[in-house]
Amino acid sequence: MDILRFITAGSVDDGKSTLIGRLLYDSKSILTDQLEAIEKSSKTRGNGEIDLALLTDGLRAEREQGITIDVAYKYFATAKRKFIIADAPGHIQYTRNMITGASNVSLAIILIDARTGLVEQTKRHSIIASLLGIKHVLVAINKIDLVGYSEEVYYSIVSAYQQMADQLGIQSVNYIPISALNGDNFIQASPNTPWYQGKALLPFLEEVVIDDTVNLTNARFQVQYVIRPQTAEFPDYRGYAGKIISGIYKKGEQVNILPSGASTTIRKIEIAGEEVESAFAPQSVTLLLDTDIDISRGDSIIPAEETPQISNEITVLLCWLSEEPLQPFNKYILQHNNKRVLASVKEILYKLDVNSLTEEPANSVQLNDVVKVKIKTAERLVFDSYQQIQGTGAAILIDETSNNTVAAMMIQ
Repeated sequence: MDILRFITAGSVDDGKSTLIGRLLYDSKSILTDQLEAIEKSSKTRGNGEIDLALLTDGLRAEREQGITIDVAYKYFATAKRKFIIADAPGHIQYTRNMITGASNVSLAIILIDARTGLVEQTKRHSIIASLLGIKHVLVAINKIDLVGYSEEVYYSIVSAYQQMADQLGIQSVNYIPISALNGDNFIQASPNTPWYQGKALLPFLEEVVIDDTVNLTNARFQVQYVIRPQTAEFPDYRGYAGKIISGIYKKGEQVNILPSGASTTIRKIEIAGEEVESAFAPQSVTLLLDTDIDISRGDSIIPAEETPQISNEITVLLCWLSEEPLQPFNKYILQHNNKRVLASVKEILYKLDVNSLTEEPANSVQLNDVVKVKIKTAERLVFDSYQQIQGTGAAILIDETSNNTVAAMMIQ
C-alpha cells in the first residue's frame, strides 16, 4: 500500500483544520477517547456540534486563538492508501512554517473560502507550492454552503485560480466544491451540488496518481562522515558515509571528488556493513575508494561522466523566513546538504509581487518576501538547479548569531 503525503494550505479561517478533522472523522481514524475529548472540549467552548478543528490545533495557543501556528502532522489510512497530512499555518506571520511542511509532499490542497475567493495568502501559498515543485494542486473551494451552493461562485473562483496557476506554471490542478463543516463532497458526491460532476475529496486522494519516482539517472553523493576506525582489525580503513541523493553507484566505477577535481575509482560499496556491487538513491552507504585523497564532510563523489555545476556564486529564489530583514553583504551560514560555508547576499535582483505575480525592484527583503538574489560563498559549492535535482538544488541560510534558519532557497 503506497503513501500519499500532502499539505493543506490557505488563509486564516479558510477551514484547513476542519477539513483534516473531517477526513479523520469520516475515514474512522479517530480513537474513541480522542472523540470523547473533542466532544467535551466542543461543549466547553459552547459549540452546538463537534469542532473537528480541535483534532489538529494541538497547541494550547492554537485552541485559544482559533488559528494554526505550527505545522501539525496527522496520519490515517483507508483500504486503498495511507496518508500523511501536514496542516500548514494560514496566518501570514507563520507562512515560513509552510515551507517545512511542503518540502517533501506530492500534493497540496489549497483551501479557498467561497465567500472571499482568492486572497493574498492563497497566492503566497500557491507560489511556494510552485517554487517547491509540488506536482499536484487540489483547490478545495470550502464553505460552499455559505454561498448557497452557488455554481456561479464556484466557477468564478476556478477561473481566477486557473489564470494564476497558468502564470506560475502549475501543471496539474483539480477543483472540488466542499463544506468541511457539513461534509459535502467528502466521501461521495453531495446532492447539494448536482452541477459538480467530479470526484469527492477522499476518493480523489485515494486515486490520484503520484509520480514519486526517484532520479536514478544523475548520480549525486555528498560525504556526511569520514569513517577511520584506526584499530588493529581495520588499521587502514577509510570509508565515506552518506546518503545517495540521486542516481546509482557501482563498484569499480570511476569518480571525481568535487570541488577539488581529483579522480579515483570506487573500490567497495557497503550498506550496513555488508558489501554490495551497487547502490542507488535514497540508500545510505559507505564508499571506499582506490586512492587516499583528502576528502572532507560536504565534498561530493560524482561519477566521472557527470557534470554538476561548481561555483562560489549562485543565483537563487529565496523565501525570507526571519522577522529581521535581510542585510545584503552581511555574513550568513549557507547549508547545502552536509556542507556549511560562509556566504553573503551579493545582489537583490527582484522581488516577486504576490498579488500581481510580477517582478519588481527591491532594496530590502522582509518576512515572507520571495526574491531572486545572487549569493557569494567563501568556498565553491557543487550543485544543480532545483528544477533538475531537488536534493542538490536546495539550500538554507542560517543566522551566525542566533543559529536560526532565515531563508529557504532554490538554486536556479
